[in-house]
Amino acid sequence: MTLPVAILFCVITMLGWGSWANTQKLAGKEKWPFELFYWDYAIGVFIFSLLFAVIGGSFAVVGSFAITALISGAIFNLANILLVVSIDAAGMSVAFPVGIGLALVIGTVESYLEAPKGNPSLLFAGVALIVFAMIMSAMARQTRGTNRVRGLIFSVIAGCIMGLFYPQLMRAIGPEKLTPYVALVFFGAGVLLSNIIVNSVFMKAGGVTYGDYFRGSAKLHLIGILGGFIWMVALSLNVIAANVAGPAISYALGQGATLVAAIWGVFVWREKGAISYTTLMFIGYASGLILIGAATLR
Repeated sequence: MTLPVAILFCVITMLGWGSWANTQKLAGKEKWPFELFYWDYAIGVFIFSLLFAVIGGSFAVVGSFAITALISGAIFNLANILLVVSIDAAGMSVAFPVGIGLALVIGTVESYLEAPKGNPSLLFAGVALIVFAMIMSAMARQTRGTNRVRGLIFSVIAGCIMGLFYPQLMRAIGPEKLTPYVALVFFGAGVLLSNIIVNSVFMKAGGVTYGDYFRGSAKLHLIGILGGFIWMVALSLNVIAANVAGPAISYALGQGATLVAAIWGVFVWREKGAISYTTLMFIGYASGLILIGAATLR
């Protein structure tokens, strides 16, 4: 794979990771609780991981690294369901810039320390601009109700946890480890299996039952599965691109999803915020992503 193709894969990752949450918004319009949506999302993640492995045709497994990938899936699942709670409470234009922006910073720094690749000055200057944009996003939507405050708190917690899943996944991939295809199967399994515990807690807290889930329409279930497919397509391409662009740059570019999600939230879902801060947020994210992309040219 050439570097331009790897960058293209990262851009597709950015679009996928920034757009999957629209499926949650669509389900929410149908009064479908986020806990039930998330079951279908987790199932979609796992199903696509299996399809991707079949396409790749590689099934060699090294035991200890399979566990590493499983743990990565469990870490992501906990973080992502907290992000879903944040989206449900405060909207995409708050949850993504704050939560995923924080995850970008943590994941990029950790990935670079483990596998340095690219121009560090440009990479970390880009990360600094992302932090600036994240702060502007929080200031643009300073909260007036408990839902907004709750959403902001959950997005911060989600971001701190989510920044750990990608470096953990990359530790499972490589020579004498797992192929990307097999690693992603175990990742998907980690998402689905951990969801039995994590989502059951949220279901109990929200007064939602498994009976409610099975009473949902086929349309609602398909929306959630589609959300999982979109997210997992993005991760799969990102992991492949990491071999060329480097894990830090690949992850950071993919997490440009924050900008995509903010655009969806502001211009499609009409999530309101202070115009000056929102403008600075967009400028910060766009500038940061350009610098991160330029870091690959070293």
